[in-house]
Amino acid sequence: MRLLPYAGNGFHGTSQLVEWDHRRLSGFDPDKVQLQKAPEPYLRHVRAGVLHYNKAQGDFVGGNFWDMRATGTRLNNPVPDQAQGPPLNPVEMGFIDSACLVYRASRRPYRPLAEEVWGPEAFAIRWPSNVERVCAQPGPAAVSDPFPVHLNAIDRGTANRTFDQFAEAVAAYEASSEVNPFSSKYDAVLAGKAKFTPDEKAGNDLFRSTTTHCNECHRDGGPGEEPLFTDFTASNLGVPANFAMPFYSETKGDRFGYAANPLGTAYIDKGVGGFLASPQNPRPEWAKLAGSFTGKFKTPTLRNVDKRPWPDFVKAYMHNGYLKSLKEVVHFYNTRDALPRCQANDPGEKKTCWPAPEFADTMNKRQLGNLHLTEQQEDQIVAFLKTLTDGFEGH
Repeated sequence: MRLLPYAGNGFHGTSQLVEWDHRRLSGFDPDKVQLQKAPEPYLRHVRAGVLHYNKAQGDFVGGNFWDMRATGTRLNNPVPDQAQGPPLNPVEMGFIDSACLVYRASRRPYRPLAEEVWGPEAFAIRWPSNVERVCAQPGPAAVSDPFPVHLNAIDRGTANRTFDQFAEAVAAYEASSEVNPFSSKYDAVLAGKAKFTPDEKAGNDLFRSTTTHCNECHRDGGPGEEPLFTDFTASNLGVPANFAMPFYSETKGDRFGYAANPLGTAYIDKGVGGFLASPQNPRPEWAKLAGSFTGKFKTPTLRNVDKRPWPDFVKAYMHNGYLKSLKEVVHFYNTRDALPRCQANDPGEKKTCWPAPEFADTMNKRQLGNLHLTEQQEDQIVAFLKTLTDGFEGH
């Protein structure tokens, strides 16, 4: 449902809007959005399956979020599972109870449309007299009172189902052609309606070659596959920590007592391994795999990897937004292990040296790090990646 992310002041007043945090035209701005990680590309997560462990591959496949914690186990689809994350995330929309989203939605102008789609019972809930005060308090909820909007069992069941329907509506919109039209130059070339430039063609050839290994993870099609440019697994690319994110300085409690990151710069994002070792893991047998997946993050799609709201908009790449251009990304893949180490903010950082990985133990050394590409070849790969942007005029 396209209207839901634009709920405006109907949602918690101190939080970001869903559409602003996850706008499909850009990456993220660590100086404006108080997030621990960059928002995910839309196409990747609308095509992901329920998270499962493939023993033959030795990989987790599917799920959503960079750490795969939106498994899709409960709703049999990770997309609505992911959509339920931001409303309850203390550093995003910050609701203290999922019922607060339902309550706010019931006060919005689109309520009749929601009732038409979900049924008149969607908001047939007897709200407690203090619901406005409770929902004005940002999350997280206290451990001793995890559902502070106190509802009887029937009303709680209704609120839970409506929260699920909210997420399923968002998922339906994200799967629509408005969000994923597949109208890039790359698609036009596949359809025989356009041709690559020489540099784009050379970049495509490099992308598909054993020199770069790009399409081993960013799958561009094969028998029975669509060119989605991801294999839905996870990898540790050895990306340095991004200390420019406000998250690292959010060490003290706010006026409600919530501290986003008590560890400060000592915090290490454990990625998939962190999720597997957490109470959020729905499969206890997966916990023993946490160590081998620490520091790994889900492989993003490369479709719309250069899409931006205006030409000079600065995008951010990787799970933490450390890299700020496709050139930096390709240069990192090419030279991560070939150039010397340096400290963050060194004059040569990202050009002639790289800071140490945030977590090195599980780092992928087989498919990247020292590809021996020339600068021209780096530029050719960038030229190809830009053809994956939807909205090509010749499509």
